[in-house]
Amino acid sequence: MWRNVKTSQQLIDSVKAAGFNAIRIPCAWSGYIEDRATYKIKDSWLARVKEVVDYCVNNDLYVILNIHWDGGWLENHPTYAMQESVNKKQKALWTQIATYFRDYDEHLLFAGTNEVHAGYGNPTPENIAVQMSYNQIFVDAVRATGGRNSWRNLIVQAYNTNIDHAVQYLKLPVDSVSDRLMVEVHYYDPWDFCGDKNSDKYLWGKDFADRPNVSTWGQESFADAQFDKMKINFVDKGIPVILGEYAPTYRASLTGQALVDHKKSRNDYLYYITKSAKDRSIVPFYWDNGATGNNGSGLFNRATGAQVYPDAIQALIEGATPDN
Repeated sequence: MWRNVKTSQQLIDSVKAAGFNAIRIPCAWSGYIEDRATYKIKDSWLARVKEVVDYCVNNDLYVILNIHWDGGWLENHPTYAMQESVNKKQKALWTQIATYFRDYDEHLLFAGTNEVHAGYGNPTPENIAVQMSYNQIFVDAVRATGGRNSWRNLIVQAYNTNIDHAVQYLKLPVDSVSDRLMVEVHYYDPWDFCGDKNSDKYLWGKDFADRPNVSTWGQESFADAQFDKMKINFVDKGIPVILGEYAPTYRASLTGQALVDHKKSRNDYLYYITKSAKDRSIVPFYWDNGATGNNGSGLFNRATGAQVYPDAIQALIEGATPDN
């Protein structure tokens, strides 16, 4: 996925050695369907996904396996017009995936979707109703396969994995077992620092508060307030939360002092966001897209497993370490 080098045991070993204890696998499935009438997934693709999952669980890593963007067939269509056809496909895929991985223990978790949205503004009641149906179909399909899937921990997403939408709209699906559902949100704030490659806001945090290249929002207190919302509305009510993605892209095109300051800002962000989430019992998963050059968020060389940015990795690990 994302045109990266094929994932190897060496890469996963390197991630484990760096101090990580869980990996989220964003997985595509639609392109590997061999029968469009039944949505039958190719055996070779299921076997390849299993190979990567095994790289992780054999390293005593926890694994989250999802249906990711996947061409947008599900993710971009929370509408009544698409609801029936999308849910038919969603059910067929998750029935196969869950059956194939049914014998894995609690080290494997399933996440139903990713960033389901019809746009980036406020959702309509239709958008929410359809997106919630995608979560329900996912849970029902997995539970129906029985075995360890009858109690496996499952992760459902807020609309567009947005924190404010989670607080305002998200209702957990009905489940046949108690206390086995988790909630997923993502965090890329402020976007002009984290993802907008055309932005000049390449600095972040209190150490650069007086600089013109710092965003006017999305600083430390904003992050704390956002994660407080998830703690109060979910964690404190016994509903675990994962921060399924977060990452500031690396502005490698900067030079001189600007690059030095940007590196510090990126590391400060990684440390602070990780710690802020962990302090509120939210489990953070960094988004490594494999790209380690300009505007990428990759931290490891996918071919060799080498750490490309050990300072950023250290910031993540320190942020996740209690009492740091």
